[in-house]
Amino acid sequence: MGAQLIFADEPTGSLDAKNGKAVMDLLFASAKESGAAVVLVTHDAELAKRCHRMLKIENGQLS
Repeated sequence: MGAQLIFADEPTGSLDAKNGKAVMDLLFASAKESGAAVVLVTHDAELAKRCHRMLKIENGQLS
């Protein structure tokens, strides 16, 4: 049985755009294939848009 939950904290933070996209494509495809949920922390708004649900923390408030 594979992972049921995948945590990724700034997974593309140190990567160039091409490699960042490749890593995230692989992560999302793996999660979909295995049925795992992904908890992703990022400052990248474009990456966040790929997620099904987004929570934001601004000025100490969760929204």
